[in-house]
Amino acid sequence: MFTFRQRIFQFDWLLLSVVFVLTAVGLAAIYSVDLSRGGPLSLFPTQVTALLIGLVALLVAGSTHITVYQSSAKIAYIVGFLLLIAVLIFGQSIRGTTGWFRVAGFSFQPVEFAKVSLILFLASWIHRYNRRFRSWQFLVSTGFFTLVYMGLVMLQPDLGSALILGSVWVGLLALAGTKKRYLLGMIGLVALAGTAGWFFLFEDYQKDRLRTFVNPEAYASNEGYNVVQSIIAIGAGRLTGRGLGFGSQSQLHFLPEAQTDFIFSVIGEELGFIGALILLTLYILLLWRLIRIALLCKNDFAAFFVLGVAVMISVQVFINIGGTTGLLPVTGVTLPFVSYGGSSLIMNLLLIGIAQSMAVATNRNSGFEL
Repeated sequence: MFTFRQRIFQFDWLLLSVVFVLTAVGLAAIYSVDLSRGGPLSLFPTQVTALLIGLVALLVAGSTHITVYQSSAKIAYIVGFLLLIAVLIFGQSIRGTTGWFRVAGFSFQPVEFAKVSLILFLASWIHRYNRRFRSWQFLVSTGFFTLVYMGLVMLQPDLGSALILGSVWVGLLALAGTKKRYLLGMIGLVALAGTAGWFFLFEDYQKDRLRTFVNPEAYASNEGYNVVQSIIAIGAGRLTGRGLGFGSQSQLHFLPEAQTDFIFSVIGEELGFIGALILLTLYILLLWRLIRIALLCKNDFAAFFVLGVAVMISVQVFINIGGTTGLLPVTGVTLPFVSYGGSSLIMNLLLIGIAQSMAVATNRNSGFEL
Protein backbone atom coordinates (compact mmCIF):
# COMPACT_ATOMS: atom_id res chain seq x y z
CA MET A 1 0.00 0.00 0.00
CA PHE A 2 1.53 3.27 -1.12
CA THR A 3 1.40 6.38 1.03
CA PHE A 4 -0.03 9.64 -0.34
CA ARG A 5 3.47 11.03 -0.83
CA GLN A 6 4.70 7.91 -2.61
CA ARG A 7 1.77 7.96 -5.05
CA ILE A 8 2.32 11.67 -5.81
CA PHE A 9 5.97 10.99 -6.69
CA GLN A 10 4.87 8.25 -9.08
CA PHE A 11 2.68 10.55 -11.17
CA ASP A 12 3.38 11.06 -14.85
CA TRP A 13 4.94 14.48 -14.39
CA LEU A 14 5.29 15.18 -18.09
CA LEU A 15 1.52 14.77 -18.42
CA LEU A 16 0.98 17.08 -15.46
CA SER A 17 3.41 19.64 -16.87
CA VAL A 18 1.52 19.75 -20.17
CA VAL A 19 -1.79 20.21 -18.33
CA PHE A 20 -0.32 23.04 -16.23
CA VAL A 21 1.04 24.85 -19.30
CA LEU A 22 -2.31 24.50 -21.10
CA THR A 23 -4.07 25.92 -18.06
CA ALA A 24 -1.57 28.78 -17.87
CA VAL A 25 -2.20 29.65 -21.53
CA GLY A 26 -5.92 29.64 -20.81
CA LEU A 27 -5.50 31.89 -17.79
CA ALA A 28 -3.43 34.35 -19.83
CA ALA A 29 -6.09 34.49 -22.56
CA ILE A 30 -8.91 34.84 -20.02
CA TYR A 31 -7.00 37.63 -18.26
CA SER A 32 -6.67 39.44 -21.58
CA VAL A 33 -10.41 39.13 -22.27
CA ASP A 34 -11.23 40.20 -18.70
CA LEU A 35 -9.18 43.38 -19.10
CA SER A 36 -11.22 44.34 -22.15
CA ARG A 37 -14.44 44.28 -20.14
CA GLY A 38 -13.42 47.25 -18.02
CA GLY A 39 -13.91 47.55 -14.28
CA PRO A 40 -12.65 45.01 -11.75
CA LEU A 41 -11.60 41.58 -12.97
CA SER A 42 -14.30 38.91 -12.61
CA LEU A 43 -13.55 36.08 -15.04
CA PHE A 44 -9.88 35.65 -14.12
CA PRO A 45 -10.33 35.31 -10.30
CA THR A 46 -13.18 32.85 -10.81
CA GLN A 47 -11.06 30.70 -13.11
CA VAL A 48 -8.14 30.80 -10.65
CA THR A 49 -10.48 29.64 -7.88
CA ALA A 50 -11.69 26.78 -10.07
CA LEU A 51 -8.06 25.90 -10.81
CA LEU A 52 -7.22 25.64 -7.12
CA ILE A 53 -10.25 23.43 -6.49
CA GLY A 54 -9.34 21.34 -9.52
CA LEU A 55 -5.76 20.86 -8.35
CA VAL A 56 -7.03 19.53 -5.01
CA ALA A 57 -9.38 17.19 -6.90
CA LEU A 58 -6.48 16.05 -9.09
CA LEU A 59 -4.22 15.27 -6.14
CA VAL A 60 -6.94 13.42 -4.23
CA ALA A 61 -8.03 11.49 -7.33
CA GLY A 62 -4.45 10.59 -8.22
CA SER A 63 -3.76 9.27 -4.73
CA THR A 64 -6.91 7.11 -4.70
CA HIS A 65 -6.53 3.44 -5.60
CA ILE A 66 -7.92 2.22 -8.91
CA THR A 67 -10.26 -0.28 -7.20
CA VAL A 68 -12.23 2.60 -5.68
CA TYR A 69 -13.10 3.89 -9.14
CA GLN A 70 -13.95 0.47 -10.47
CA SER A 71 -16.31 -0.29 -7.58
CA SER A 72 -18.00 3.13 -7.66
CA ALA A 73 -18.58 3.42 -11.43
CA LYS A 74 -22.28 2.47 -11.18
CA ILE A 75 -22.84 4.90 -8.31
CA ALA A 76 -21.16 7.67 -10.31
CA TYR A 77 -23.48 6.96 -13.25
CA ILE A 78 -26.58 7.10 -11.03
CA VAL A 79 -25.41 10.38 -9.46
CA GLY A 80 -24.84 11.83 -12.94
CA PHE A 81 -28.31 10.65 -14.01
CA LEU A 82 -29.98 12.29 -10.99
CA LEU A 83 -28.06 15.53 -11.50
CA LEU A 84 -29.12 15.72 -15.16
CA ILE A 85 -32.76 15.28 -14.14
CA ALA A 86 -32.48 17.76 -11.26
CA VAL A 87 -30.97 20.49 -13.42
CA LEU A 88 -33.95 20.29 -15.79
CA ILE A 89 -36.25 20.97 -12.84
CA PHE A 90 -34.25 23.32 -10.63
CA GLY A 91 -31.51 24.56 -12.96
CA GLN A 92 -30.83 28.06 -14.16
CA SER A 93 -31.24 28.94 -17.84
CA ILE A 94 -28.38 30.77 -19.58
CA ARG A 95 -28.69 31.69 -23.27
CA GLY A 96 -31.63 29.32 -23.66
CA THR A 97 -29.96 26.29 -22.03
CA THR A 98 -31.16 25.00 -18.65
CA GLY A 99 -27.89 23.42 -17.61
CA TRP A 100 -26.57 25.14 -14.48
CA PHE A 101 -27.07 25.01 -10.73
CA ARG A 102 -26.30 28.33 -9.07
CA VAL A 103 -25.65 28.32 -5.31
CA ALA A 104 -24.14 31.14 -3.22
CA GLY A 105 -22.83 32.92 -6.29
CA PHE A 106 -21.17 29.81 -7.77
CA SER A 107 -22.36 27.89 -10.83
CA PHE A 108 -22.02 24.17 -11.52
CA GLN A 109 -22.80 22.43 -14.80
CA PRO A 110 -23.88 18.81 -14.14
CA VAL A 111 -23.12 17.67 -17.68
CA GLU A 112 -19.41 18.07 -16.93
CA PHE A 113 -19.72 15.52 -14.12
CA ALA A 114 -21.84 13.36 -16.45
CA LYS A 115 -18.87 13.16 -18.85
CA VAL A 116 -16.66 11.84 -16.04
CA SER A 117 -19.25 9.36 -14.80
CA LEU A 118 -20.02 8.06 -18.31
CA ILE A 119 -16.35 7.33 -19.02
CA LEU A 120 -16.05 5.53 -15.68
CA PHE A 121 -19.22 3.53 -16.34
CA LEU A 122 -18.32 2.55 -19.90
CA ALA A 123 -14.82 1.49 -18.83
CA SER A 124 -16.36 -0.61 -16.05
CA TRP A 125 -18.86 -2.14 -18.49
CA ILE A 126 -16.10 -3.00 -20.96
CA HIS A 127 -14.13 -4.66 -18.16
CA ARG A 128 -17.23 -6.60 -17.14
CA TYR A 129 -17.67 -8.02 -20.66
CA ASN A 130 -14.18 -9.51 -20.50
CA ARG A 131 -13.24 -8.72 -24.13
CA ARG A 132 -16.53 -9.97 -25.58
CA PHE A 133 -16.86 -6.60 -27.30
CA ARG A 134 -18.04 -7.93 -30.64
CA SER A 135 -21.45 -9.07 -29.38
CA TRP A 136 -24.58 -7.08 -30.14
CA GLN A 137 -25.54 -7.27 -26.44
CA PHE A 138 -22.49 -5.19 -25.60
CA LEU A 139 -23.42 -2.62 -28.24
CA VAL A 140 -27.04 -2.35 -27.10
CA SER A 141 -26.28 -2.17 -23.38
CA THR A 142 -23.60 0.51 -23.65
CA GLY A 143 -25.69 2.39 -26.21
CA PHE A 144 -28.72 2.42 -23.91
CA PHE A 145 -26.88 3.97 -20.98
CA THR A 146 -25.18 6.51 -23.23
CA LEU A 147 -28.42 7.51 -24.96
CA VAL A 148 -30.10 8.07 -21.58
CA TYR A 149 -27.47 10.69 -20.77
CA MET A 150 -27.61 12.16 -24.27
CA GLY A 151 -31.40 12.43 -24.17
CA LEU A 152 -31.38 14.28 -20.86
CA VAL A 153 -28.67 16.65 -22.10
CA MET A 154 -30.60 17.36 -25.31
CA LEU A 155 -33.62 18.33 -23.21
CA GLN A 156 -31.61 21.26 -21.77
CA PRO A 157 -30.87 21.61 -24.80
CA ASP A 158 -27.06 21.26 -25.10
CA LEU A 159 -26.18 19.79 -28.49
CA GLY A 160 -22.42 20.18 -28.03
CA SER A 161 -22.24 18.18 -24.80
CA ALA A 162 -24.55 15.50 -26.22
CA LEU A 163 -22.16 15.13 -29.16
CA ILE A 164 -19.23 14.74 -26.75
CA LEU A 165 -21.02 11.98 -24.80
CA GLY A 166 -21.91 10.15 -28.01
CA SER A 167 -18.39 10.52 -29.36
CA VAL A 168 -16.90 8.95 -26.23
CA TRP A 169 -19.20 5.95 -26.65
CA VAL A 170 -18.47 5.52 -30.37
CA GLY A 171 -14.76 6.06 -29.81
CA LEU A 172 -14.52 3.42 -27.10
CA LEU A 173 -16.54 0.95 -29.17
CA ALA A 174 -14.20 1.45 -32.11
CA LEU A 175 -11.12 1.03 -29.91
CA ALA A 176 -12.62 -2.07 -28.30
CA GLY A 177 -12.90 -3.75 -31.72
CA THR A 178 -16.66 -3.70 -32.22
CA LYS A 179 -17.75 -5.20 -35.55
CA LYS A 180 -17.65 -2.73 -38.43
CA ARG A 181 -21.23 -3.43 -39.46
CA TYR A 182 -22.37 -2.45 -35.97
CA LEU A 183 -20.41 0.79 -36.21
CA LEU A 184 -21.92 1.52 -39.63
CA GLY A 185 -25.34 0.81 -38.20
CA MET A 186 -24.68 3.29 -35.41
CA ILE A 187 -23.68 5.95 -37.92
CA GLY A 188 -26.95 5.35 -39.72
CA LEU A 189 -28.92 5.68 -36.49
CA VAL A 190 -27.09 8.90 -35.63
CA ALA A 191 -27.95 10.29 -39.06
CA LEU A 192 -31.60 9.28 -38.55
CA ALA A 193 -31.64 10.82 -35.07
CA GLY A 194 -30.09 14.02 -36.42
CA THR A 195 -32.77 14.25 -39.10
CA ALA A 196 -35.52 13.70 -36.53
CA GLY A 197 -33.90 16.24 -34.21
CA TRP A 198 -33.90 18.85 -36.96
CA PHE A 199 -37.68 18.63 -37.31
CA PHE A 200 -38.76 17.89 -33.74
CA LEU A 201 -36.02 18.74 -31.21
CA PHE A 202 -33.49 21.36 -32.32
CA GLU A 203 -34.08 24.95 -31.25
CA ASP A 204 -34.07 27.68 -33.90
CA TYR A 205 -30.64 28.95 -32.82
CA GLN A 206 -29.19 25.44 -33.24
CA LYS A 207 -30.58 25.22 -36.78
CA ASP A 208 -29.15 28.67 -37.49
CA ARG A 209 -25.70 27.44 -36.44
CA LEU A 210 -25.87 24.65 -39.01
CA ARG A 211 -27.09 27.02 -41.73
CA THR A 212 -24.31 29.43 -40.84
CA PHE A 213 -21.72 26.68 -41.17
CA VAL A 214 -22.70 26.12 -44.80
CA ASN A 215 -22.34 29.80 -45.70
CA PRO A 216 -21.17 32.05 -42.83
CA GLU A 217 -20.73 35.12 -45.05
CA ALA A 218 -24.41 35.06 -45.99
CA TYR A 219 -25.29 35.42 -42.31
CA ALA A 220 -22.41 37.77 -41.38
CA SER A 221 -24.77 40.37 -39.95
CA ASN A 222 -26.55 37.95 -37.60
CA GLU A 223 -26.02 34.20 -36.98
CA GLY A 224 -22.73 34.01 -38.88
CA TYR A 225 -21.24 37.05 -37.18
CA ASN A 226 -19.30 35.05 -34.60
CA VAL A 227 -17.63 32.77 -37.14
CA VAL A 228 -16.72 35.61 -39.49
CA GLN A 229 -15.20 37.64 -36.65
CA SER A 230 -13.37 34.55 -35.39
CA ILE A 231 -11.76 33.93 -38.78
CA ILE A 232 -10.79 37.62 -39.02
CA ALA A 233 -9.22 37.45 -35.54
CA ILE A 234 -7.16 34.35 -36.30
CA GLY A 235 -5.99 35.78 -39.61
CA ALA A 236 -5.07 39.12 -38.01
CA GLY A 237 -2.64 37.38 -35.65
CA ARG A 238 -0.35 36.36 -38.53
CA LEU A 239 2.93 34.76 -37.39
CA THR A 240 3.62 36.18 -33.93
CA GLY A 241 0.33 37.83 -32.97
CA ARG A 242 -0.55 41.34 -31.88
CA GLY A 243 0.48 40.75 -28.29
CA LEU A 244 -1.42 39.68 -25.20
CA GLY A 245 -4.13 42.25 -24.51
CA PHE A 246 -3.72 43.97 -27.88
CA GLY A 247 -6.06 41.96 -30.09
CA SER A 248 -8.57 44.36 -31.62
CA GLN A 249 -11.25 41.74 -32.28
CA SER A 250 -11.34 40.50 -28.68
CA GLN A 251 -10.42 43.74 -26.90
CA LEU A 252 -13.00 45.82 -28.78
CA HIS A 253 -15.67 43.14 -28.33
CA PHE A 254 -16.08 42.25 -31.99
CA LEU A 255 -15.67 38.63 -30.92
CA PRO A 256 -18.61 37.41 -28.77
CA GLU A 257 -18.03 34.65 -26.18
CA ALA A 258 -14.28 35.27 -26.49
CA GLN A 259 -13.56 33.65 -23.11
CA THR A 260 -15.37 30.37 -23.87
CA ASP A 261 -16.32 29.16 -27.35
CA PHE A 262 -13.86 31.43 -29.17
CA ILE A 263 -10.86 31.42 -26.83
CA PHE A 264 -8.77 29.86 -29.63
CA SER A 265 -9.51 32.93 -31.74
CA VAL A 266 -8.15 35.16 -28.97
CA ILE A 267 -4.98 33.06 -28.80
CA GLY A 268 -4.64 33.08 -32.59
CA GLU A 269 -4.97 36.86 -32.75
CA GLU A 270 -2.82 37.80 -29.77
CA LEU A 271 -0.17 35.05 -29.92
CA GLY A 272 -0.29 34.39 -33.66
CA PHE A 273 0.38 31.24 -35.65
CA ILE A 274 3.28 30.37 -33.35
CA GLY A 275 1.07 30.56 -30.26
CA ALA A 276 -1.66 28.48 -31.90
CA LEU A 277 0.91 25.91 -33.03
CA ILE A 278 2.34 25.64 -29.51
CA LEU A 279 -1.18 25.12 -28.18
CA LEU A 280 -1.86 22.31 -30.66
CA THR A 281 1.51 20.74 -29.85
CA LEU A 282 0.61 20.72 -26.17
CA TYR A 283 -2.62 18.86 -26.94
CA ILE A 284 -0.70 16.31 -29.01
CA LEU A 285 1.70 15.76 -26.10
CA LEU A 286 -1.25 15.40 -23.74
CA LEU A 287 -2.88 12.75 -25.92
CA TRP A 288 0.46 10.93 -26.34
CA ARG A 289 0.92 10.62 -22.58
CA LEU A 290 -2.65 9.42 -22.09
CA ILE A 291 -2.33 6.82 -24.84
CA ARG A 292 1.00 5.71 -23.36
CA ILE A 293 -0.63 5.17 -19.97
CA ALA A 294 -3.49 3.23 -21.59
CA LEU A 295 -1.09 0.94 -23.44
CA LEU A 296 0.73 0.11 -20.21
CA CYS A 297 -2.41 -0.51 -18.14
CA LYS A 298 -2.80 -3.99 -16.69
CA ASN A 299 -6.57 -4.33 -17.04
CA ASP A 300 -9.32 -3.25 -19.40
CA PHE A 301 -11.00 -0.90 -16.92
CA ALA A 302 -7.92 1.27 -16.50
CA ALA A 303 -6.95 1.15 -20.18
CA PHE A 304 -10.37 2.08 -21.53
CA PHE A 305 -10.94 4.76 -18.93
CA VAL A 306 -7.75 6.54 -19.99
CA LEU A 307 -8.63 6.01 -23.66
CA GLY A 308 -12.06 7.50 -22.94
CA VAL A 309 -10.40 10.61 -21.50
CA ALA A 310 -8.18 10.84 -24.60
CA VAL A 311 -11.19 10.50 -26.91
CA MET A 312 -13.18 13.14 -25.06
CA ILE A 313 -10.35 15.69 -25.04
CA SER A 314 -9.43 15.11 -28.70
CA VAL A 315 -13.06 15.43 -29.83
CA GLN A 316 -13.55 18.64 -27.85
CA VAL A 317 -10.38 20.15 -29.30
CA PHE A 318 -11.40 19.12 -32.83
CA ILE A 319 -14.94 20.50 -32.54
CA ASN A 320 -13.91 23.75 -30.83
CA ILE A 321 -11.07 24.64 -33.19
CA GLY A 322 -13.10 23.44 -36.17
CA GLY A 323 -15.91 25.79 -35.14
CA THR A 324 -13.66 28.82 -34.62
CA THR A 325 -12.02 28.34 -38.02
CA GLY A 326 -15.29 27.76 -39.89
CA LEU A 327 -14.51 24.13 -40.69
CA LEU A 328 -17.30 22.79 -38.43
CA PRO A 329 -20.57 24.19 -37.06
CA VAL A 330 -20.27 26.07 -33.77
CA THR A 331 -21.88 23.88 -31.09
CA GLY A 332 -20.80 25.59 -27.87
CA VAL A 333 -18.02 23.09 -27.10
CA THR A 334 -15.23 24.67 -25.05
CA LEU A 335 -11.47 24.12 -25.34
CA PRO A 336 -10.27 21.76 -22.55
CA PHE A 337 -8.16 23.41 -19.80
CA VAL A 338 -8.13 26.69 -21.76
CA SER A 339 -11.68 28.05 -22.07
CA TYR A 340 -13.34 29.87 -19.19
CA GLY A 341 -15.59 27.62 -17.13
CA GLY A 342 -15.12 26.40 -13.59
CA SER A 343 -17.09 23.16 -13.91
CA SER A 344 -15.23 22.15 -17.06
CA LEU A 345 -11.79 22.92 -15.62
CA ILE A 346 -12.43 21.12 -12.33
CA MET A 347 -13.83 18.01 -14.00
CA ASN A 348 -11.04 17.90 -16.58
CA LEU A 349 -8.44 18.10 -13.82
CA LEU A 350 -10.33 15.37 -11.98
CA LEU A 351 -10.11 13.18 -15.10
CA ILE A 352 -6.35 13.77 -15.27
CA GLY A 353 -6.12 12.86 -11.58
CA ILE A 354 -7.94 9.57 -12.14
CA ALA A 355 -5.68 8.88 -15.14
CA GLN A 356 -2.71 9.46 -12.83
CA SER A 357 -4.14 6.86 -10.47
CA MET A 358 -4.18 4.42 -13.40
CA ALA A 359 -0.57 5.33 -14.20
CA VAL A 360 0.52 4.68 -10.62
CA ALA A 361 -1.25 1.32 -10.60
CA THR A 362 0.42 0.40 -13.88
CA ASN A 363 4.03 1.31 -13.31
CA ARG A 364 5.68 2.40 -10.08
CA ASN A 365 8.20 4.41 -12.06
CA SER A 366 5.72 6.01 -14.46
CA GLY A 367 6.41 9.43 -13.03
CA PHE A 368 10.06 9.27 -14.03
CA GLU A 369 9.89 7.65 -17.46
CA LEU A 370 9.69 9.34 -20.84
